[in-house]
This record gives sequence, structure tokens and C-alpha cells, in this order.
Amino acid sequence: MPKWRCRIMWITRLCARLILFSFGYQWIRRKGKAAPREIAPIVVSNHVSYIEPIFYFYELFPTIVASEAHDSIPFVGTIIRAMQVIYVNRFSPSSRKNAVNEIKRRAQFDKFPRVLLFPEGTTTNGKVLISFQLGAFIPGHPIQPIIVRYPHVHFDQSWGLISLAKLMFRMFTQFHNFMEVEYLPIIMPPDQQKQNAVHFAERTGQAMATALNVVQTSHSYGDLMLLMKAAQLQQEKPWTYMVEMARIESLYHISSLEAEEFLDKFLSMNPDISGCVKLQDFLRVLRLKPCTLSGEIFGFLDVEKNGSITFKQFLFGSAHVMKQPLFRQACELAFAECDAEGDNYCTDKELADIFRHAIPDLNEDEVKKEIPYSIRLFVKYSFRIT
Repeated sequence: MPKWRCRIMWITRLCARLILFSFGYQWIRRKGKAAPREIAPIVVSNHVSYIEPIFYFYELFPTIVASEAHDSIPFVGTIIRAMQVIYVNRFSPSSRKNAVNEIKRRAQFDKFPRVLLFPEGTTTNGKVLISFQLGAFIPGHPIQPIIVRYPHVHFDQSWGLISLAKLMFRMFTQFHNFMEVEYLPIIMPPDQQKQNAVHFAERTGQAMATALNVVQTSHSYGDLMLLMKAAQLQQEKPWTYMVEMARIESLYHISSLEAEEFLDKFLSMNPDISGCVKLQDFLRVLRLKPCTLSGEIFGFLDVEKNGSITFKQFLFGSAHVMKQPLFRQACELAFAECDAEGDNYCTDKELADIFRHAIPDLNEDEVKKEIPYSIRLFVKYSFRIT
């Protein structure tokens, strides 16, 4: 960055400090020091509130990696654009790959500011760390972790289910808000494990969790998607639908969008206040007749044997079945049955005819509802649909 621009940016950085002051952060306690950019070109931090990007803009003036959706957030959107933001679409593999390449490029050259990432990918309540995305660790550069705390008695400053407008109003009306920032020792990637981003992320997460005196869970942004969807559908306890998506994605390769589809199916079973579904509603939605076999299917999901299943049990059980080789063989047989002309293609009409023949009780509307799900299932296993 040219020197004249650096001088001008100091004015912007001072404005960021005034914004923090207006939000009640008159003084901010710091512990440790930021390492020189030449030693640690990448810094990572836990993410609790929208305040951290403003603070880091003033304190470190880094390049930040952020979701495209953050561009429209008041104050924060303007500031991250000034930080030469690297935008990423979390649902696009090509966008994530491009972001990693850009992180690697900027970390290699000292002419760029250090790169700041929030590897959790979303805000939390600060009481736990959730699973880390690997974008900060794939390049294999030294990383300095930073942790942020917000000590409080009455007003929790974390950005959770509260709206941004309400959170900002509460901050404005506080006489003083407390914030503590601690710079942790640099974590070096061993030469023999430089490309092992997962191991690097685990070591960094352990260091941050130890410093925060919290545990690191397998929750991810996908859990936030499930939480928000359950809240939008007016479930009384939407947090019961969080399932530690990072573990499910690792074990069963089920994406967050696919988990949302499973949630739609589960919510159609009319779960009770505690988020549990009984056998009768389970059979009704899946159109299964009460018999020994359907009871065994439900019992397979009901691992606690209390006569009901949670969404987590429903998702884990369904994902486990889909991963089995016999399930793929069943899909292949079903596709072969639908492929009446033997041309390795299956049309909507052929699917509908099979449904009418296999389940005579289905009406036309129910047939139409089943076709999209079958198409997604066949596409997942690389069958051809026209």
C-alpha cells in the first residue's frame, strides 16, 4: 500500500476508535503484544460480536476474510471494505478455493497487511469454541491466535439470536462495556506437517480453548442455519435442533443444505415442545404401516429406547443408512427399475409411474412431492435424470 494511503488510513483507524468509544468501550484491556507481520502474517480470533472487526481495524489494520453477506452490515460493512476484504461464499467450493489462494498470496508478500480470519465462521456466545474452517491453515504460514472476552454482569454483548439493531441500542445505553484482548504465542506449522491443515487447526483451537478456559465443540455455521430455520418455523426450543454439523460432514459427507432438507422432513412430523417425535407421527410422514419392520426402523433411530426420537438421532441415523454400500445398491436397483427404456436416463414420468405402481395409495399431489426428493437422491449418487 502506498505511504500516502497509509497516512490517510490512520484517520479512518482513529474514526474506528471513536466508534468503539461511542459503543461504550472507553478503554480496552490488552494482554500480550501482536507479533510483527513478517513473523506471523496470519492472525486468527474467536468471534463473539460485530465489535471485533472494528477493534482489529483500529489495532492491526489487517486484511480480513469475510462472508459476502457482511458487506451490508452497518458500520462493519464499511470498515471491512476499507480493510481490503477477501470475500468468500461459504456455499461455493470455487469461491472457497479462490479465497484460500488469495490468503496464501497475501501472506507471502510483506507489502500486504497481515491477514485476519475468524475460523469459526460465525459468532458464538463466547462460552465455547466451535469447529474451525481450514482457510487460515491451508497456506501453512505461522499463525498468531488472539482471543477476545467480554466480561459482563447484566448485558451479554454476544451477537446471537438478538437483532443487530437491538444489540447496538443496548451497547449505546450502557455507561461502559468491558472488552479484553489477549495475544497468544505464535503457532508454527512443523515442516513435516505443513500441509496437514486439519492438525494445524486442531493445535490452534486447543491453544485458544485453553486460554479461554472453554471446550471446543463440533458445531459449525451449519448448526446456525438449522437454529435459524427452526426459529423461523416458530419452534419453542430451536437450539435443540443443533447437531454438531462439523462431525456429521466429516463422518457422512452430509452438507448443511442437505441437513436443512432433513430438518424440513423432521418438522413435518410435528415434534413436541422438547423437539421429540413419536412413532405414530414418524410412520405417518414416511407413509409406513404399523408393523414389526417399521417398529424396528424407528427403534434403530431411537437409541435411548424412550419411545421418541430427536432431530439429531433422525439425522445421524439417516446419514448412517445413506452411507452404507447396500443403500447405494438399493438406489442402483431403483434407478434400473425406473429406467424403462434402458438408456441410462430416467424421466419424471417414469419416476411417477413407478411411484403409482409401488404405492397405489398415493394421490397425484403426493406423487409430485416425492419426485424432487428421488431426483436429489439419484443425483447424489451420480445417476442421470432428465
